[in-house]
Amino acid sequence: MSTKPERLGRLHNASVSTVALNPDSLPAETNLPPVPPLPTKKSISDFSQHALTTDGTLHGGEGESAIPEDKKEEAYENIEDDWQHDPHNPRNWSAKKKWLCVGIASFYTFVTPLSSSIMAPALPYIALDLGITSETVVALTLSIFLLSFAIAPLFYAPLSEIYGRKWVLDISNVFFIGFNFGCAFAPSTGALVGLRFLCGWVGAAPLAVGGGIIGDLFSEKDRAPGMALYSLGPLIGPAIGPVMGGYLAETVGWKYCFILVGCLSSAAGILGVPLLRESYAPVIRLRLAKGMSPEEAMRRHPHLQEAHDPSKKWAIMRENLERPFILLTRSLICFALSLYMALVYGIYYLMFATFPELFASVYGFSSGSTGLTYLGLGLGFILATALGGHYGNVVYLHLVEKNGGVSKPEYRLPALIFGSLFAPIGLFWYGWSAQAGIHWIMPIIGCGIFGFGLMAVFLPIQLYLVDTYTYAASALSAASVVRSLLGFAFPLFASQMFDVMGLGGGNSFLAGLAILFGIPFPIWLWFRGEKMRAASSLTR
Repeated sequence: MSTKPERLGRLHNASVSTVALNPDSLPAETNLPPVPPLPTKKSISDFSQHALTTDGTLHGGEGESAIPEDKKEEAYENIEDDWQHDPHNPRNWSAKKKWLCVGIASFYTFVTPLSSSIMAPALPYIALDLGITSETVVALTLSIFLLSFAIAPLFYAPLSEIYGRKWVLDISNVFFIGFNFGCAFAPSTGALVGLRFLCGWVGAAPLAVGGGIIGDLFSEKDRAPGMALYSLGPLIGPAIGPVMGGYLAETVGWKYCFILVGCLSSAAGILGVPLLRESYAPVIRLRLAKGMSPEEAMRRHPHLQEAHDPSKKWAIMRENLERPFILLTRSLICFALSLYMALVYGIYYLMFATFPELFASVYGFSSGSTGLTYLGLGLGFILATALGGHYGNVVYLHLVEKNGGVSKPEYRLPALIFGSLFAPIGLFWYGWSAQAGIHWIMPIIGCGIFGFGLMAVFLPIQLYLVDTYTYAASALSAASVVRSLLGFAFPLFASQMFDVMGLGGGNSFLAGLAILFGIPFPIWLWFRGEKMRAASSLTR
């Protein structure tokens, strides 16, 4: 009888619409069996060497799948498979090959968020050149990027499950390059806003599938370092972007902000097209199956053949589009954690919209110098990744060891609870020091503390969602939708809020929200999370 960690490994290691039959374990005349009664959670937990499920099966309460179309996949759960030992399995790749994939995916994931903020210090120049007089419209040129970030991942996740991660990244990057060069030569405000929306749409692909690549390559216990590197891109990119954008806008013009992004994306493509390997197991197995006879391929990979049947692709797309909304509306865990991550992320982008005015009007910084002030956030991200990520993983592994080697998603929560203290502290520090007009280093230190807190909660939330939900990509997409919507909306009301409440009062209000949403729920989840997961039809 296998241990629970081994069963969990198989449950995660198998892939979204893949269940392969072992022909050696069946008589030659055996055909696929009719769909038997669906197994209960208990029967699933009792599978040993004969148990394999898919990453794409949402287990239902008392044997019911959370999504009706998943029931046919559950019928094959108890058929033996040797994929976990196959050298083509990404989990069995060498460390060098795995980390090459992680590095390239992280580079993609760094460039697109960098594009979201690189124009922030250049907003006054853009407003002057294009004749924009409304502060809300100026902020819209920055934040419209994130509106498409909220929608596009819903399409990229299922596309990556049909065609593969690499295909989605390579194709979207080509369009991302083109749209950024288009932004550089936009003749009007409307054209710039429209092209920024399209940049966000195609630029969302790395964020939609990058987390899936980490899950493809690593087991639960080995996932934290890869997820830390991948998660650094969406946060450090927006912090470094304004540093580049400020000096570019001041020296050669704001158009070169977009030209630089186009060049960086081209470099990512030059590396990614030849070096990034497909990591999604169902697509790999389908390609392997194409070398077999049709009968053998159908016998070994029945659901892969169905998933790639042109007549069924739209149905699969529809099901995958529904899943993030199912998770948000039917899982309190997913909704609450996504909302908290979105709140902190929205505050992060709100800062981008206020930095140019604050440091120019209060401290007399030039556009280039204003860009340097974003480094406080970036330093906080780096410290949180190096220290918080490492010690969070140490605590996680210690708790796993104390529990007899059995992992639980709740073991990610101590790092989350600890990290949630820093965001409100940083907001109080930043707001009141800026309002008092004391030395410019003080608000930057406050931003650094906030940045540390943001990264310190971002990583454990990502890991908790991946560990908890069978459809990890859909859970991350759900979080991305809420996160990007608030990232889009918050900068639009920043000016009005701070005009009424001041920098101190406004940031204190935001800190209060961060305390309300960020501290009580993770503590409660530590005590009740396991029971909530056991009662849910949406968790592993």
